[in-house]
Amino acid sequence: MTEEREGAAVVHKAAGTAERAGDDTAFSGHRTRTESADHAGPDGPTGATAPEDVIDDEPPQHEHPSTTPTTDEKPRPRRRGPGPFALIVAPSLVALIGVSGYLALTGGLSPDQSEGPDPAQTSVANVDASYVPWLRKAADACTVVTPSLLAAQIDQLSGWSNDGASLSQQGIAGFTDAQWRTWGRDDNSNGRSSPRDTEDAIMALGRQDCSLAEKVTDLRTEGTVSGNLVDLTLAAYTVGTDTVKRAGRVPADARTFLKQVKARLPRYDALVRRTPEQNGGQNASAVLTHPVSTLTVTSSFGSRTHPLTGVTKLHTGVDFGAPQGAQVSAARDGRIEFAGTTSAYGVRVVIDHGTTDGKRLQTTYSHLSALQVTAGQTVTTGSPIGLVGSTGLSTGPHLHFEVLLDGQYMDPLTWLSTAR
Repeated sequence: MTEEREGAAVVHKAAGTAERAGDDTAFSGHRTRTESADHAGPDGPTGATAPEDVIDDEPPQHEHPSTTPTTDEKPRPRRRGPGPFALIVAPSLVALIGVSGYLALTGGLSPDQSEGPDPAQTSVANVDASYVPWLRKAADACTVVTPSLLAAQIDQLSGWSNDGASLSQQGIAGFTDAQWRTWGRDDNSNGRSSPRDTEDAIMALGRQDCSLAEKVTDLRTEGTVSGNLVDLTLAAYTVGTDTVKRAGRVPADARTFLKQVKARLPRYDALVRRTPEQNGGQNASAVLTHPVSTLTVTSSFGSRTHPLTGVTKLHTGVDFGAPQGAQVSAARDGRIEFAGTTSAYGVRVVIDHGTTDGKRLQTTYSHLSALQVTAGQTVTTGSPIGLVGSTGLSTGPHLHFEVLLDGQYMDPLTWLSTAR
């Protein structure tokens, strides 16, 4: 009896093995199709298969090794492999999805299909040359706002197009009705005041920006806020002066707009720069002479990381490389306002040149090794005032030269007669 049962068990075990082998054969095509689908693309399956497709080494749950199969048990139907459609079409779909994913990841799709229009494609070609004098005139209202800043701001707001998508914001500067009632005028004297008149819009934006610049300047003077005045002005334009005041600096919500406007500045600098032809044969901004014999720029005006302190902030002047003891001269007639030693600037001279176009002009000369003037002394253009050195926070001999107009730092290179 024992031998018969053991024999039956052997027969059943062999039958079960053969049946599972048949199942593996029948499933082989189906499993291949499933694995292909797993790699169909980033939106498809990621290697997981449906429970009924998993093939393991355990016997089916309805079988048991000690049970002898009976003739009443129906054989399980043999599963078919994939049909011709799956074998031919599925690989093509996999390839198509894969290529589409690759193009999307590598930038192969056009900007219209992926990220929308590229704002960097906006060009100064959109600006009619007749608008340049208006940009200059609008910026004359204050020292913080420059013609190129206004142009870059308009570029970011509208791309210099009057056909804005918003019904509430009109014209190239996107004024609302309420804003226009405050800032708008008939500046081009055509008999109407309209945000859709480009000249009127430029002048109105200049008035608005200069008003904001005055407010943030007062806040910075009071110590309520800190930062670059241009940045603070653009931030106040974007989120409001009160928000800037609460933040004490440029708020996070304003940084994107600020970054976009400032990225456009370089393309407009050349467009709005004064030329000799536009000023009766003489560049009006070229009112200063060389403070040192050779203008070798080692550090430009603008944001930079200080080589000693590691702090990133506005470099308020321009550094001219020069040997120790080289002569430093007054860039224009004036009166010595300060001549002495400071902790950061070392030996320093400040000259008051009076007013130009109604605005106070000053120049400074820092890191000197010696003084040749005293406070209260009157000097003329080219007069010796000191010697190049490396005093104060300095890494080597050079002249740190600054230009201030109504107390605001300007790029000195645009004021020098041979600016490069």
